[in-house]
Amino acid sequence: MRYRQYKFKFYLNARHAIYTDGVLGEMHTHSWEFTLYIVKARKEFSPFSEIEKTMDALFEPYQDKVINEIAPFNVVNPTLENITDHFKETMSQALNKLGWVLLMIEASETPSRTYVLSLLDDVEMSDDQTVDTVTDLILERVRGNVDGN
Repeated sequence: MRYRQYKFKFYLNARHAIYTDGVLGEMHTHSWEFTLYIVKARKEFSPFSEIEKTMDALFEPYQDKVINEIAPFNVVNPTLENITDHFKETMSQALNKLGWVLLMIEASETPSRTYVLSLLDDVEMSDDQTVDTVTDLILERVRGNVDGN
């Protein structure tokens, strides 16, 4: 096995309203489900509870609140895509500090709709590269950042 991959699920319960054609829609509640696909960037043991505590802390300011009232969504339209884009960056940074790499995030606001972002899409692939070689490249970058501090 080349990598030990893990999948974690986290939930955010909050309210929001989105702008469509400049008009604010109706305020409504969601239980967003965020599924993270991650791999270890470090070889040493790292308890899963660290990841869970870190993600809970990341969601805490938004939990059971109106997202439109909290930065950056007080100026950014809080669509599923924008919420996921925001959390992808903060999750990736937080996981890197713990020695993990976020490869992909799936965000759902309903069981039938999921927005998917892949870190692999952020890396330019040549014809001879595979998901494994791109993952190697991402891990090298993260290890360099983590070990270089």
